[in-house]
Amino acid sequence: MKSLSVFSLLMLTALCCRGRIILPALVNSNMVLQQKATVKLWGKSTRKGSVQVITSWTNRQYKTIISKDSTWHINIATPAAGGPYNISLNDGEKLTLDNVLIGEVWFCSGQSNMEMPVRGWKNQPVKNSAELLLNAHNPNMRLFTVARNPSLTPLNNCEGEWKQADTESVGSFSAVAYQFGLMLQQRLKVPVGLIFSSWGGTKIETWMDKASIIQHPEIELPAQLPPPTVDRQPPTALYNGMVHPVTSYAIKGFIWYQGEANKDAPDLYKSLFPQMVAAWRKQWGGGELPFYYVQIAPYHYGRDSTNKGPQRLREVQLNAMKVIPNSGMAVTMDIGAERFIHPPDKITVGKRLAFWALANTYHFKTLPFSGPVYRSKESKNGRLQLYFDYAPLGLTSYEKELINFRIAGNDNIFYPAKAKITNEGIEVWNERVKEPLNVRYAFDEWVVGELYNIEGFPASSFRTDSLMNLSTP
Repeated sequence: MKSLSVFSLLMLTALCCRGRIILPALVNSNMVLQQKATVKLWGKSTRKGSVQVITSWTNRQYKTIISKDSTWHINIATPAAGGPYNISLNDGEKLTLDNVLIGEVWFCSGQSNMEMPVRGWKNQPVKNSAELLLNAHNPNMRLFTVARNPSLTPLNNCEGEWKQADTESVGSFSAVAYQFGLMLQQRLKVPVGLIFSSWGGTKIETWMDKASIIQHPEIELPAQLPPPTVDRQPPTALYNGMVHPVTSYAIKGFIWYQGEANKDAPDLYKSLFPQMVAAWRKQWGGGELPFYYVQIAPYHYGRDSTNKGPQRLREVQLNAMKVIPNSGMAVTMDIGAERFIHPPDKITVGKRLAFWALANTYHFKTLPFSGPVYRSKESKNGRLQLYFDYAPLGLTSYEKELINFRIAGNDNIFYPAKAKITNEGIEVWNERVKEPLNVRYAFDEWVVGELYNIEGFPASSFRTDSLMNLSTP
């Protein structure tokens, strides 16, 4: 009996000396770590003492102390892109992470147009999805989907797993984000990891942290959460549950496709959007991480819209590029869908985002990336001459008639206008408006844009006035 007790004590001692490392879902086999960076690994351990980490790309050993609350974290240096590698962790019991790649990591977020998967939804297709699925097998593309999880308080972990790109994983992944990552990988020739965190129908407020929201007393913080099936999640809920758990994971930048849910409050969005970007950058460690976003597409909302909310929101998004440093906007004026709020051409959207990243983040300086942006106007002989940035070789409508211009004099009534492309920009006029003052282009809910630069990027809707009265005859 005595010997049995001694044996039991020895076994208990042995078990106590062994540890068990618990990792967040993001830090796991098949992950992509940001190249040439200092990246953080973190987790918990069931024992006291330390955690040793060995990375196979250098066989260097790192060591960190386990805190009293059982948590630990460690910063490790990553090399240039490559792999697959493994990472060994040991707190008395060894754990190995396999098939780890080093490359470029991007965080992809927004509402349903970012969420829409490559395979599409019922009765809502994604254009050319079959081609993406046919060529989906790609060992150097890794995809992580953050599970839906609203929370009243910031969480440190999320559900999800890193998956290698194949027909199944790509089919259920964001079409916009996947095409963005695919184009980066094809041009950079490095592994790419995409972390996808989106929820359809959500306002920007739910993706923002509490410190940002409390600066707006008109926005009420939630006392409780709605059912998880409800799309209209309250302020901070998705930041807490679906953004905060990712903020310790090193990334290269962000892509964002959201705004439809905020279309009726463009003035508030004007304040919230830059705040969200600044807060996310701060929470990821500071600096001006690149932030590329998609302008909401034209769509026929089919109701009274006297405040011109959708087109004014597009205007806010256009002007945000002047306010948010190291940002850029993909324009969708030519690829909307009148009766589908989820336009099927997601491939073009992803590519336009990728052009922004390749030209500005990865310094392919000869690549075009932006459509023409209105700069200034000049009155000439009863006509207005418009000048544009991002049009070094001029403008084109691809032989389509320019039908989306409106012009007004000092009565501020906007009439349909004639327009023609000139060597300097665009000339706009209407014989009824003898002394024109202002012009609008494609400033409607539903419209098909026809104005491009020679490089093939479309112009955003824009106006030269700032009137609240948006009447037309």
